[in-house]
Amino acid sequence: MQGLLVSGRYRLGEAIGSGGMGRVWRAHDEVLHRTVAIKELTAALYVSESDQAILLARTRGEARAAARINHSAVVTVHDVLEHDGRPWIVMELVEGRSLADAVKEEERVEPREAARIGLWVLRALRAAHTAGVLHRDVKPGNVLLADDGRVLLTDFGIAQIEGDSTITR
Repeated sequence: MQGLLVSGRYRLGEAIGSGGMGRVWRAHDEVLHRTVAIKELTAALYVSESDQAILLARTRGEARAAARINHSAVVTVHDVLEHDGRPWIVMELVEGRSLADAVKEEERVEPREAARIGLWVLRALRAAHTAGVLHRDVKPGNVLLADDGRVLLTDFGIAQIEGDSTITR
């Protein structure tokens, strides 16, 4: 799929991550000439048409939830779209690795660094809660350690927006 133009705008580069619900690609925004991350929800390939509509609605909900949060410790969502029957979320590209990968590679995190990471995650959660969003899936794989030293929380896929019905079933 590398080289595919998604929605006439985002040209896929290499895959940079994957999980149970989909795959994350490095991509080039052909309109704004910037590099982004684009999350393809591959689960849509394995569900009925009616469930595809539900998945798209949930994806829009995830994007809407994350877009309500304006904080340097939360990955910025730029767009949500549908392409070839699958939902996609366009996000800020964070160069680095997840906390889960860091722990696997280094086997331990120094106490001072663990405290720094924890404080940034708490700041992200405070910003989310102030915006009325509950993350509901905080785990090392959703904490990104940027090469520039930033710590960011990502993947609001099962978030709940205060005042809305639950996005998940």
